[in-house]
Parts: sequence; C-alpha cells; structure tokens
Amino acid sequence: MIKEMMTESEIKAAFPVMKQLRTHLTEDTYLAMVKRQRESQNYHLVAVIEDGRIQSVAGYRISECLSFGQFLYVDDLITDERARSKNHGRELMRWLADEAKKWGCGQIHLDSGVQRHAAHRFYLRERMDITCYHFALVL
Repeated sequence: MIKEMMTESEIKAAFPVMKQLRTHLTEDTYLAMVKRQRESQNYHLVAVIEDGRIQSVAGYRISECLSFGQFLYVDDLITDERARSKNHGRELMRWLADEAKKWGCGQIHLDSGVQRHAAHRFYLRERMDITCYHFALVL
C-alpha cells in the first residue's frame, strides 16, 4: 500500500527510512523542513507500507519550467536497506508516474549523487535516461 504521510506522526514515522538517504538530518530538522516545503513548494511525502512497516519513502513536488513544462520532481527516494530487492522501489516509481500523469506532467525528474551507483542501476532499469549534468556552487 502507498500512503501519503500527512500528519506529524506519519511524517516522523518515515524518518528512520529517510535518514538512510539524508544522513545529515535530525528528526526535528527533517520535520521542520517537510512542513516548510509542504507549505511553500507543494512537497508531498509518500511511503510504501507493508505489514505495518514503512519499506520505501519518496518526497516529490510538482514543478514547471521553460525547458520541461510541467513535471514531477523527485526530491527523495529511498528503500529501507532491510527491504531492498523486493520491488518496493519499482512500486513507488510506478505510483509516481501515475501521480505525474494525474497532475498533467509530461516528465519525471530527479538528481542522484554521482556515488550512488546502485541507485543509478535502479533508475536505468526503470527506463529513466541520463539527460543532463547538475552543477552546484557551495556558497
């Protein structure tokens, strides 16, 4: 089952899995950021729940730009390390694709750190293409 995590307790329940991706966050910082992004950027947090346990989590938002038009941007996508290779990530990607279509999006986008080789294999298996480089300048 895929469920949107709406309440504070649901958002907190997703933290142990999200922490595996966003290791720099504390629970309090994570909670404040999710709330702020929900209000300002239409951020959504969803989870795959099986047998009462959160197996996989995704944070996404609907965005628009001149180069892509309207698209679904995946900010966060992680499957619990104890639940990998059980198709939870695939289930979540298919759900995100359906969600993007519901919003009238023509594309899904995400950035992935260059060191995340296993994630890249997953994205390529899910028929995603490497379409650009992302550059950053730390200030």
